[in-house]
Amino acid sequence: MKRFWMCQSLVMAAILFATLTVTARAGEMPKDATADLEKATFAGGCFWCMEHAFDKLDGVVSTTSGYTGGRKENPTYKEVSAGGTGHAEAVEILYDPKKISYEKLLDVFWRNIDPTAADHQFCDQGRQYRSEIFYHNDDQRQLAERSRAAIERTKSFKEPIVTKITPASTFYKAEEYHQGFYEKNPIRYKFYRHTCGRDQRLKELWGK
Repeated sequence: MKRFWMCQSLVMAAILFATLTVTARAGEMPKDATADLEKATFAGGCFWCMEHAFDKLDGVVSTTSGYTGGRKENPTYKEVSAGGTGHAEAVEILYDPKKISYEKLLDVFWRNIDPTAADHQFCDQGRQYRSEIFYHNDDQRQLAERSRAAIERTKSFKEPIVTKITPASTFYKAEEYHQGFYEKNPIRYKFYRHTCGRDQRLKELWGK
């Protein structure tokens, strides 16, 4: 009898773990599991590349590609990429502030974008590919402004920083095929990233 209940407990634990894993990847964890988590939202050009940058950080629970900062409700990728909705491709990050700070997320953000590019990022042209920090509270706003000022003081490049800091607005999750694209389509992702010149420009700016 003990063995039966032990097996039952293990099965239930496995189911719970699988559920949390799947929902975390989709950015839809149960409410009780997200009570102590916080959100960060960044636009840095192609959201495939921004997901990749944050997913590997300890303390980041999930990343979701989507659209924010625009006018139209429930925009599609086709509409956003055409440039008529005002949205930016962005990532919404769910993170544990006990494991990773917002300052660290900002540091990773800056070093994965070209902050000197207005209304484009690397080979992607248009306001939908702009760089922007969308803050969720006043603490995030102050930290973002402080980090931008620090980059301006310490940068090795001459061009000014044009990345904006604005209040977060409604975030619309992108189509499912965009979520975790770099994992689902690694060859296509690497080809795009290289031909777009992203890593080459990042190395030029940040020396990495």
